[in-house]
Amino acid sequence: MSLNSTPSANRIHIGIFGRRNAGKSSLINALTSQNIAIVSEVAGTTTDPVSKAMELLPLGPVVITDTAGIDDTGELGKMRVERSVSQLAKTDIAVYAIPVSESKTSEDTEIINKIRSMEIPLVIVRTKADLTDDYAAENGEIAVSSSTGKGIDELKKAITLAIPDGEKRVLISDIVEKGDTVVLVIPIDESAPKGRIILPQQQVLREALDCKIAAVACQPETLSDTVGNLKKPPKLVITDSQAFGKVSATLDRSIPLTSFSILMARYKGILNSAAASAMSIDRLCNGDKVLISEGCTHHRQCGDIGTVKLPAWITKHTGKELKFDFTSGTEFPNDLSGYKLVVHCGGCMLTEREVAYRYKSAKTQNVPMTNYGILIAYMNGILERSLEPFNM
Repeated sequence: MSLNSTPSANRIHIGIFGRRNAGKSSLINALTSQNIAIVSEVAGTTTDPVSKAMELLPLGPVVITDTAGIDDTGELGKMRVERSVSQLAKTDIAVYAIPVSESKTSEDTEIINKIRSMEIPLVIVRTKADLTDDYAAENGEIAVSSSTGKGIDELKKAITLAIPDGEKRVLISDIVEKGDTVVLVIPIDESAPKGRIILPQQQVLREALDCKIAAVACQPETLSDTVGNLKKPPKLVITDSQAFGKVSATLDRSIPLTSFSILMARYKGILNSAAASAMSIDRLCNGDKVLISEGCTHHRQCGDIGTVKLPAWITKHTGKELKFDFTSGTEFPNDLSGYKLVVHCGGCMLTEREVAYRYKSAKTQNVPMTNYGILIAYMNGILERSLEPFNM
């Protein structure tokens, strides 16, 4: 992926589902006009979800995922099916493929019903339409031929129309205005990535530039001098979560303060829920299990916030002997019932749908779930202050 590529979390995720040999891989190649997926007459050629980031007109930047057949057999096949079904959590649009010559099976009906129960926009495609002359698509289904191109343009249109026109979320441009100044506090320590800043910081900086908002970056140690050198106080200071305590103590109380992680929680639509769950840390008891989950995978440094700093801060705050589990990337337990608290990262590498799915899963199982920045703010006694910019 080039430096100018749209991050995966900001792309529309299209999942292609169906039984083995339903023509899923051929369909992806026809949609993209590229030989992205391996095509074979042998059932079960696709054994694991395979994703490709690309531009798909008229949608724009998308991620298309080819999945294994949902009718795979055997112990290994069962695992492949589970991997395919797990893709639904991050799918914005599901395309379900069934050959024109075959009727819906119980496996088809089960997955289609699951897709609908998760309120994922669904397009049902009847593939291999070139093999028959008398098939007429019914009930909104689209007949396509990957080899001749029949119905592909119609399918692209259906995918485009399937996306609901939701409210466009922003990070800061609704709380600061053109000409205002924001200060970004970005610690550079042993856990910081070499030669770059992380995605939430990039996104805030880019939105500020797009909206003609002046952005000044500094480290916690130089915050006081940075603010003092400005002609007028900044309209907002945004800090990395791990520096929350130090920044709050340094910054005059009259200057609005929040964190990148809290901005991401609002951007992903889970701020209220995550903020309400933070205080559950005070109800933890000896022996309770806490899950700390990150949405990305990266090489962990000696001062890693998720596996080192957060457990230490939580233990110090509670004074309890707790048990910590850790997950990263696509790993997220279906069964959360053994945990008393889930603490998630900001989710910048996950789609809005996947973040919402994880929070909904926790809520359904009555397990409080918050995120790094919100919990750190609460433990530092400054959560109320960090939410004030949003009139909460």
